[in-house]
Amino acid sequence: MAAAAENAAVTATATGTGTATRAPYRVALVAFPGVRAFDVSVITEIWGPDRTDRGAPAFELRRTAADRTTAVPMRGGLALHPDRSLRWLDRADLVVVPGLDDHLTPAPAPVLAALRRAHARGTTVAALCAGAFTLAQAGLLDGRRAITHWRLTDLLRTRHPRVDVVPDALFVEDGNLWTAAGTAAGIDLCLHLVRLAHGAEAAAVIARSMVTAPFRTGTQAQFIDPPTPRTDRDADALAAVREHALRHLHEPLTVADLAARAGMSPRTFARHFTATTGTTPLRWLLDQRVAAAQKLLERTDLPMPEVARRAGFGSEVTMRQHFASRLATSPRAYRAAFGSSPIAP
Repeated sequence: MAAAAENAAVTATATGTGTATRAPYRVALVAFPGVRAFDVSVITEIWGPDRTDRGAPAFELRRTAADRTTAVPMRGGLALHPDRSLRWLDRADLVVVPGLDDHLTPAPAPVLAALRRAHARGTTVAALCAGAFTLAQAGLLDGRRAITHWRLTDLLRTRHPRVDVVPDALFVEDGNLWTAAGTAAGIDLCLHLVRLAHGAEAAAVIARSMVTAPFRTGTQAQFIDPPTPRTDRDADALAAVREHALRHLHEPLTVADLAARAGMSPRTFARHFTATTGTTPLRWLLDQRVAAAQKLLERTDLPMPEVARRAGFGSEVTMRQHFASRLATSPRAYRAAFGSSPIAP
């Protein structure tokens, strides 16, 4: 009976007006002995409270474990009480793995198998901080880019040589697998996942309730101690270039333009930019253009050609191509789902 209840489908229900309500977005927190209480709290705070009265989506957060009848111990005398078994990952829209108090903690075999099945089905899987080691244990990061706390990047690279460890970023994505840097970067990643699934306004509602920024710029490089003088100069130069680019997204910027502004050759600029941000200049620039277009689509009723121009795409066709490749949707469909302003005829 309990298993049947656990596997029962969540369906939309009819309202009094005859329309249907959207089923809650289902998030699975994967727990096992050794997970960090802080990361568990972050996941719970992002997707746990009901904020639908403030315009946030409805979430269904479940705490899953190999044995749902046994509390999962955490440091500091805390314990997490699972309310679902790992079977619930089969129904989740998103699976989130907390970091570990001891980054070398082996995950139980059932956890690794459940993570592999979830990813094979196409479910988004995210890991916070040292949770990247758990995904690596499952073999999910082989041949993929990943990040962890800056103190652990060398260890991750040594213990899992098939993982392409990004030297510095707040979070990265590869193949629907997300990893985040240390501690507060887990908040950044969780809010970003909300933004991708539900729009910037939904992420802003949650961020305001948490009294945190909905989006932080920069990388974990600013927290690495001690940086060399050369790294300091490069980071400052690249930060200024990124700020300039964000102010001039509507202009036809190229990587060569940004390199010239940094006083570097395009090749040198690309190398330093990737080392600092964890992504290439072109990919970063296109990501910022997509983000700018998302905000315009959510908050204005500007026609599509004007949205494309202001975001720097030049044409609606180009914007549509990048929305399809990055968000798997079209600008018009995105506006229909997340737009908060009346759309002009």
